Amino acid sequence: MNPTALHDLHVKRRDARTARAFEDRRRAETSALLSSVAARAAIALHGTPVLLLDPERVRRQYRHLRRTLPFVGFHYAVKALAHDAVLDVLDDAGCGFDIAGGEELALLTRRGVDPARIIHTHPIKKPAEIAAALAAGVRTFVVDNDVEIDKFRGAPPDTRLLVRLAYRSPHAKSDLSSKFGVGPFEAAHLVERALAAGVTVAGFSYHVGSQLDDAGRFAAAAADTLELMDILERRLNVQFDTLDIGGGFPASYDAEAAGVDEMAAALRPVLEPHARRLDIIAEPGRVMVADAMTLVTSVVGIAERSDGRWYYLDDGLYGSYSNVLTEDVHPLVFAERDLPGSAASHPAGAAGHRWATLAGPTCDSSDVIAREVMLPDLRVGDLLVSPTMGAYTTVTATRFNGRPFTPVAVLGRGPVTGEIAVASDARRLPIV
Repeated sequence: MNPTALHDLHVKRRDARTARAFEDRRRAETSALLSSVAARAAIALHGTPVLLLDPERVRRQYRHLRRTLPFVGFHYAVKALAHDAVLDVLDDAGCGFDIAGGEELALLTRRGVDPARIIHTHPIKKPAEIAAALAAGVRTFVVDNDVEIDKFRGAPPDTRLLVRLAYRSPHAKSDLSSKFGVGPFEAAHLVERALAAGVTVAGFSYHVGSQLDDAGRFAAAAADTLELMDILERRLNVQFDTLDIGGGFPASYDAEAAGVDEMAAALRPVLEPHARRLDIIAEPGRVMVADAMTLVTSVVGIAERSDGRWYYLDDGLYGSYSNVLTEDVHPLVFAERDLPGSAASHPAGAAGHRWATLAGPTCDSSDVIAREVMLPDLRVGDLLVSPTMGAYTTVTATRFNGRPFTPVAVLGRGPVTGEIAVASDARRLPIV
């Protein structure tokens, strides 16, 4: 074997070992959760499908972000998972909030969140939405065009606008700059337009893309924005005080993605020198909540087709697996029988396993969750489990075919005995 081929073989083997180690770790975590008293109680109470939410994981992730980037003010993107339990723990922890519409604002104002901790980052807003947010006390908004700036004429004098920049990231699962944001020339024009309208531009915001597994892209966007701010301050004789680095930190679905520590290591040397002069803020959503929720579903039908075994589940692309459809992410799916400690467990990939297709419950041919999944022979009623289901699942689910929304069971500790307790909450916002 020539040296190049040998190197490629080593790389493939290393990558395979890394992928297997990641999957084994996820399998062990999922097994521990599913065997807990709280999870079994939730399944007994609701049946399937059911989403198991652990708000304390959200609190821990927020604290992790604060430790790694202590000079950044974090505003949780409510659109990722607009659940009361999540909002409660983040409010209690002192986190800020990022909203994109009136329903999200109402969720926060009802619980008495200080409007100074709320930013409105949707670049396009109805005048009525702006008026409602201003009336509630929100003062920081994002814009990316002349028409939007004109909507703020006559706003309270402490209103602050952030001009949204566009940084194309084709490797992101959702390249938000294809819909929002402007380049440097247009940004300068918008600052001048705002000055002429008597509206304060406090600085700039951007979003490099959702689920972007590229720490260098985050650092480059920050550096480019800081350079632009410096140029425009000199050219226009203005002083900016805010930099919003957006969100987009990835979650690990079917493969290990860059973690918070790696992202922070890339961003710190770029941002920290400016932390005394600028209010540096961020809008994390997915990375805050993805790992905090797990889906339990079950087999409702089995068929042998020309392309092999099909299992039909009681949740699918129009429900909790909407992240597969809308974002092209691919959560792992484990059979309960393959989890360590299961009464019928046996190693994945062992005899008796076969490649299978997983389909959702709706009467629609596009409702296919995954293909070529290695699974044991399953029976109707057998459980399957998907971790990393906290972000963009319940919030993008529909009631297609009249199916109900998947209930969310909140797992927590009882205040007196310390025993695991379960609270049921299937409430949800409309899609925003």
